[in-house]
Amino acid sequence: MKVLVIGSGGREHAIAWKIRQSARVTKIFVAPGNAGTSGVAENVPIKTNEVQKLLDFARKNQIDLTVVGPDDALAAGIVDSFQNAGLRIFGPVREAAKIEWSKSFAKEFMLKHGIPTARFARFHSSSAAKAALQSFGLPVVIKADGLALGKGVVVARNLPEAQTAIEEMLDRGRFGNAGRTIILEEFLTGTECSLHVLVDGKSYILFPTAQDHKQLYDGNQGPNTGGMGAYSPCGTVDESQWEKIRQLIIEPTVRGLAFERIPFRGLLFPGIILTDQGPKVLEYNARFGDPETQVLLPRLKTDLVELLEATIDQRLDLIRAEWYSKAAVCVVLASAGYPGHYETGKRIVGLREAESISNVTVFHAGTRLEQDQV
Repeated sequence: MKVLVIGSGGREHAIAWKIRQSARVTKIFVAPGNAGTSGVAENVPIKTNEVQKLLDFARKNQIDLTVVGPDDALAAGIVDSFQNAGLRIFGPVREAAKIEWSKSFAKEFMLKHGIPTARFARFHSSSAAKAALQSFGLPVVIKADGLALGKGVVVARNLPEAQTAIEEMLDRGRFGNAGRTIILEEFLTGTECSLHVLVDGKSYILFPTAQDHKQLYDGNQGPNTGGMGAYSPCGTVDESQWEKIRQLIIEPTVRGLAFERIPFRGLLFPGIILTDQGPKVLEYNARFGDPETQVLLPRLKTDLVELLEATIDQRLDLIRAEWYSKAAVCVVLASAGYPGHYETGKRIVGLREAESISNVTVFHAGTRLEQDQV
């Protein structure tokens, strides 16, 4: 079969790398891909938001399965377009992906279905948001309602930081349309954990736990990033915690989606924090995490293609996923200045030497090939 992976990050490289291990797959394309994906697939120069071009490519090349990586493609309705054209695609339709692309929708969903989460309020006006700061106390969490490349969350430790973050989002349009509405949340204390769940609308399969490192610097210091690294499993989740998460969060989420008639078929990724009051949801994602995917897929024994197709066909209840017991860790290397303005065009060396080390895999994000140099 022929597979098309949508995206250009480390997550998509890891997905293509894992799909290549399937005996059923004869050809993999990645759109647009990067320097690393060109080693496991054929890159296609089509951007993730060029839905019609991607659809035309899939038809022309008789793609049997398309796998969507990034959240913006899901929010743009790529799954709806492919399904309407009769093509098989892994990922939730736009209506279901709203659980990620609208944080206010997600918070109201949790409130309605009794899923534990932080106290919150939604604002369109900076003056109203600033007036509400006192009721939330400090630190306070300020979130852009829409998608902001994983950077739309600010944990403000003092009043000037909070006021600046509100003004940046609502008055100065730092995140464009994504920040026209913001959420204020109470700050929760505890250990964060990422959980990936394949959901087919009626059944689900839990992946092992993972934990990413969001802050730029060691010791949870500095601004939030798209993730500076991850590891799996998350050592703080024992069997008792695992069962609480399943009963208090996963089960009511899957039931709630079905009750609301939200046709969620894809990868549900709730970010969870383990507090003294029990596990709570920080936010939902509707796709594989980045960089969590880079530590989860190397641990997967089962053919990933089988799991993706079972999700599409609503037969997850007939499949059992198997995992390697070894742990995995990912360290992200980024150019100086990230997540703000950073230098580009720098040559990257030492990749072959790194990959020659036993059990080391280099996944690429934001890289390109120029005259055989990365």
